[in-house]
Amino acid sequence: METRVHAQTIGRRSGPQAEPGRDRLPERADVAVIGAGLIGLSVGWRLARAGLAVAVIERGRAGDGASLAATGMLAAAAEHEPGAETLSPLCLASQRLWHPFRDDLEAESGLTIDYRREGTLVVALGRDEVERLRFRHDLQRRDGLAAEWLSGPAIRAREPGLRPTVTAGLFCPDDHQVDPARVMAALRLAFRAAGGRLIEETAVTALTREGGRVAGVETAAGALRAGTVVLASGAWAGDGSLVPDLALPVRPLKGQSMALQMTPRSGSLAHVVWTEQVHMAPKGDGTLIVGATVEETGFDPHLTAGGLYALLEGARRALPGVEEMRVAGVWSGFRPTSDDDAPILGEALPGLVLAAGHHRNGYLLAPVTAEAVSTLILRGETLPVAAPFGLARFARASGDPA
Repeated sequence: METRVHAQTIGRRSGPQAEPGRDRLPERADVAVIGAGLIGLSVGWRLARAGLAVAVIERGRAGDGASLAATGMLAAAAEHEPGAETLSPLCLASQRLWHPFRDDLEAESGLTIDYRREGTLVVALGRDEVERLRFRHDLQRRDGLAAEWLSGPAIRAREPGLRPTVTAGLFCPDDHQVDPARVMAALRLAFRAAGGRLIEETAVTALTREGGRVAGVETAAGALRAGTVVLASGAWAGDGSLVPDLALPVRPLKGQSMALQMTPRSGSLAHVVWTEQVHMAPKGDGTLIVGATVEETGFDPHLTAGGLYALLEGARRALPGVEEMRVAGVWSGFRPTSDDDAPILGEALPGLVLAAGHHRNGYLLAPVTAEAVSTLILRGETLPVAAPFGLARFARASGDPA
């Protein structure tokens, strides 16, 4: 078994392989993107395709943070919770963008991303969970999300390996999934094919400011002048090191996950399955990803016995076959979480654009984030569906002047 701590290495889900050669930091670019995770590379790819000179700068390797630690679910319905009414239109808009995003990404990279459209099942075990699931279903219907109520027998007809104690559930037909490692490999290739420069293992140490405007970045490899800087550094966006005068409410929310190897003896799943404790996502290579804990531990990457036990026990409650599956890998990662669990998009300072705080929805929201940021940079316009997600909302919520 291989162990990945903070998404560094794991056999099945390791990061993209380096292409021949290595990009060097240019002196100038139209746009400098800080962070080569899913969001940073998606934004960079979109801008490079539009003809801009784009440099994406990463202190480690592309995808080393939450992007390769994620499960890759596109779960607008399954993730929907009370209080998420404002976020739901953004999620649905991005879900609709995923098909053309996938088509373009696969065509321009030459890779497939294991896009799976079987849908997602959200299941309940026992009477109390059924009542809570009914409440969730009412909320989904009220907010226009596709979800079908299923009886226990109907669910087990779709997934025979589930326990008889699975007594009801929801089928979310539009909640699909991708393989994060494949997406990141494809983004890396597509971005560079579009003319973008990917600068890895290079830390951004400061922002350059001129005349009250952000005009570039300072790095360990030198300075880069840029017309616009995009901050897309995931859970690190809120650490205050680059913009100490800007209160950016983003923090790390740790998640531990594991990969199990499905076999004919253990049985398998065809759909993503959610319970109240875990989610389980089958991938095209025969692995089953089980995730994820939710822990307020700062940047502590360590795996814990309690966290891994909770994942196994949560999976076993619904799918007894996990007892026969080999543990292929375990890892932790840091979700970039804002104070209201929604992304922060838009201009924060002249010349500085934010694409941060995506919480558990990074993969779902990548296409709409790329469209919103590129629309702002290319045309100076705010995408209407992204308008509620600027930084100023936090000042309004606290009663401070916007």
